[in-house]
Amino acid sequence: MAQEILLLEDDDSLNLSVSLKLQKEGYTVHSAFTVREAKNFYQTCDISLIICDITLPDGSGLDFCTHVRKDSNILFLFLTALDTEEDMVAGYAQGADDYITKPFSLNVLISKVNALMKRFPKDSPHCIVSGDITLYPEEKRVCKNGQALTLTAREYSLLTFFMNNPLHILSRNQLLESIWDIDGSFVDENTLSVNIRRLREKIEDDPSSPSILKNVRGLGYIWERNCEKR
Repeated sequence: MAQEILLLEDDDSLNLSVSLKLQKEGYTVHSAFTVREAKNFYQTCDISLIICDITLPDGSGLDFCTHVRKDSNILFLFLTALDTEEDMVAGYAQGADDYITKPFSLNVLISKVNALMKRFPKDSPHCIVSGDITLYPEEKRVCKNGQALTLTAREYSLLTFFMNNPLHILSRNQLLESIWDIDGSFVDENTLSVNIRRLREKIEDDPSSPSILKNVRGLGYIWERNCEKR
């Protein structure tokens, strides 16, 4: 089954051209022109990725992202004419996985969409189990000893990346490029350390004890526990 994308863009011609390009790539596209329409699609469809403008006729894409992030780690990409550094920082702060400014290349957009979608492939397992941690990719939910964990979008993406690549050292560059941005732009390396520390605090009983998520000095990080896909 094709992965579903919600496109929120109020410019008719741009909405159509992006939709057609995504459909040619094999995606199912739900086109919305207002925040109200987008919320309806979000609630009723199995959306894998949201592509969203910021300036909209009935509200702000930033507010819509906040609405989504209250209960979901769904992939979120801003596509907007707001191109200052402050605008980009605000977009990432709201929980965006990527930020593209207009004018843009359709081919670059598709490349970024494809890269984001690789995090959640169509044939993703029902769950991934590693000790007392269970990750449910389709529901974008994580449990520890059967109790749901509250993770930020970044923490969830980090955990998913580690549990899909257990017992392998993942470099800082790999993590920055995969979790924050395709080329790692706009991300301070200290941000990675902070997010991993916060993730450890949530998944480990005692973060001061030997970690299942270990820092390998000079090389990166490793998830030191087998993961079983079920």
